[in-house]
Amino acid sequence: MKSRRTFIKTAGLVSLWGTISPALAQSGKALVTQTAVLGAEEIGFTQQALAYSYPALEPAIDALTMEIHYTKHAAGYTKNLADACAIENIDISKVKLTELLGRISMYAAKMRNNAGGHYNHEFFWRSLAPVRGGQTNKPSGQLMEAIRTQFGSFENFQTQFSDAARNRFGSGWAWLVKTADGKLKVGSTPNQDNPLMDLTDLKGVPLLGLDVWEHAYYLKYQNKRPDYIAACWSLFNWEVVERRYMIA
Repeated sequence: MKSRRTFIKTAGLVSLWGTISPALAQSGKALVTQTAVLGAEEIGFTQQALAYSYPALEPAIDALTMEIHYTKHAAGYTKNLADACAIENIDISKVKLTELLGRISMYAAKMRNNAGGHYNHEFFWRSLAPVRGGQTNKPSGQLMEAIRTQFGSFENFQTQFSDAARNRFGSGWAWLVKTADGKLKVGSTPNQDNPLMDLTDLKGVPLLGLDVWEHAYYLKYQNKRPDYIAACWSLFNWEVVERRYMIA
């Protein structure tokens, strides 16, 4: 994809991302610049430090949920992905994670679940940002124009995306993707599948993803998934999403 070539140009910024320790990130003093986040967009096989503290997404996502989600669930997918690669004799120095996802049907369920779980969470963290006081959280520029063209209005898009998240039976993800013909499409995938996988019905370049597994919201919202979905609209990092759209 063109995104790989684009992000190679910002490879120096990736090192900045990688030098931020989890302890510093947790302190709330390691708010990575927007440019650094974008420079680290090429998702590899290791878990990266968060660009914000655990409490930074409150009140939409509480600190304890964030900590457990990142240190237990997401970290578990990363560890299990390494194990799956060892079992399948995958040399991670010679393959990109996106390439592996594109032929995921060739591998065992352990690889599918954990490659998807790791990628999805790394993608998700970068799709969020602390609430900016007094600002309406909406996209702008060419992304907003494309949303209005494709869905009629931003509000229609919100409804479709929220419905995809709410109606995903069991665990899974809601997505906004850019399809091969350049159009925007909303959909969902089960479990830890994503639109990069060769075996999913929804295919395209992911622009935005929302985790609707219960571990993402249950401590605060219990069984009220719609309330969690509504709250997350205040957190979506539209600058990142628009950059993904422009280079997809």
